[in-house]
Amino acid sequence: MKEIVLETPRLQLREMSFADMHSLAVILQDERVMYAYNGAFSEAETLAWMQKQLRRYRDFGFGLWAVLKRDTGEMIGQCGITMQEYRNTQVPEIGYLFAYKHWHQGYATEAAIACREYGFNALHFDALYSIIRDTNIPSQNVALRNGMKKIDSFVKHYRGEEMPHWVYRVEKGKC
Repeated sequence: MKEIVLETPRLQLREMSFADMHSLAVILQDERVMYAYNGAFSEAETLAWMQKQLRRYRDFGFGLWAVLKRDTGEMIGQCGITMQEYRNTQVPEIGYLFAYKHWHQGYATEAAIACREYGFNALHFDALYSIIRDTNIPSQNVALRNGMKKIDSFVKHYRGEEMPHWVYRVEKGKC
């Protein structure tokens, strides 16, 4: 079993492994969860997503982590910090995706706040970002509860479409 990176009162976050593929597929292959990505992922896209996380762990020492319920050990989502392209540079982004049945229970906010603190205190970032599709109001609300403020917008080209995104940021010591 992978080492726990973060713990909150209800959650544990750890690196994912191929043993998590079924739980990851439940998230990434659900149209309701993946609407901000223009639809559910295929099995090949889910595998590529996992491989990307494993590369991130190796290259940066962080990425999107599995989010587990402490009381059951069930993987209910993923949350973590990834390096993302923004204005021709790489910025540390807090991202999160949770299985639909675990929405509206505060898990995303709880995990995102823990990642914010980890990003500032363990990774020593001065600012953290969340880049969120303009139609994804629930994720925007998590960013706001994580102390972030909307600072910019831009259009991402993804899956053959132009998708407007909002950029949220929080600075160390200002949350």
